Amino acid sequence: MIRKAAIPVAGIGSRLLPLTKALPKEMLPILDKPVLQRTVEELALSGIEDITIVISGKKQLIQQHFAPDEDLEMRLRAEGKDGYADELRRLSSLARITYVYQDGPYGNGTPVLNAARVIGDEPFLVVWGDDVFTSSVPRARQLVEAFESTNAPVIGLMTVAPEEVSRYGMAMVSEDTGDPTVRVTGLVEKPAPDRTPSLYASIGGYVVTPAIVDSLRSRVKDHSRDDGEVYLSAAVDECARTGRLYGRVIDATWWDTGNPTGYLLAQVAAALKHPEFGPEIRKLFIESQDPSGPRE
Repeated sequence: MIRKAAIPVAGIGSRLLPLTKALPKEMLPILDKPVLQRTVEELALSGIEDITIVISGKKQLIQQHFAPDEDLEMRLRAEGKDGYADELRRLSSLARITYVYQDGPYGNGTPVLNAARVIGDEPFLVVWGDDVFTSSVPRARQLVEAFESTNAPVIGLMTVAPEEVSRYGMAMVSEDTGDPTVRVTGLVEKPAPDRTPSLYASIGGYVVTPAIVDSLRSRVKDHSRDDGEVYLSAAVDECARTGRLYGRVIDATWWDTGNPTGYLLAQVAAALKHPEFGPEIRKLFIESQDPSGPRE
C-alpha cells in the first residue's frame, strides 16, 4: 500500500499573473478552500499519510496554512466558534507534511528528485498542486489501486479531443481492452494531431517507482540529455520502453486551475455543487439565459 506522496508547488504561476505575483497559485481559493487543501484532503482520503511538498522561497503561505495555530484555535473556542476551531484542528492533522526547497536543474523532474531524497527507496504518488479532480472515487485512490494490481509504475490518463493532443504527453497503448488500467509502451510529448499514438493524455499524476527515480538521476548526470533539463515525462517514457508501465484511465472531471479558464470553471463547478447556495447559482445561470432577464 502506498502511504507517501509528493506535491511540487515551486512554480511561479506565470499563466495567472499578476494574480499570483504574491499569492501562490496553489493557495487560490475554490469557494472556502485553497486548491492545495483540496489536493491534500484527497490524498488523505486515499490512504496517504506522509506528504512531501516541494516549495520555493516565495511559498511560505503554504506552510502557514497547514501549520497548527493554537492561539487562533483558543480564541475561536473562547468566542464560542467551536466549529471553526475544529476545522483548523482537522486541517493541521490531515497528514504528516514535510517541506523541501526545490534545488537542481530546470524541469518538472527536479522536484520529484528532491522529494525522493526525503521519501526514500519506495514507490510514491506524485500529483501537481494546481489540479482539481472531482469524482466518486478519488483520483489518487484510482492510481494507488492500479499500482496494487500491477506492481509497476502508473501514470494517470484522460481522454482528450484530437485538437488538444499537442498540449500533452500522449500515451502509446499496447492494447485497449476497455479496462481502466492499460499497458503503456511509450509517451510521445506534444505530438501533432495526425501523429498522436492515441487520445490518452498523461493527466492525473504518477505512481513513481525507484526505477523512474534512477532514470531522473541519470538525466541530471548526463547534461547532453533533454538539453540539460530534467523532465518526468522523459523518465516515464524510458521506463515504458525498457520495462513495465501502466496507465490508469481516471474516472473524474479535471480542472487545471493554473490557467484563468480552468480556475473559473473550477469555481463554477464547486459553486453549483454547494448544498447551501448551489440552487441559487443554478437559478442565476438559468435566468442569465432567459432573454426576458431576471425576474423580480
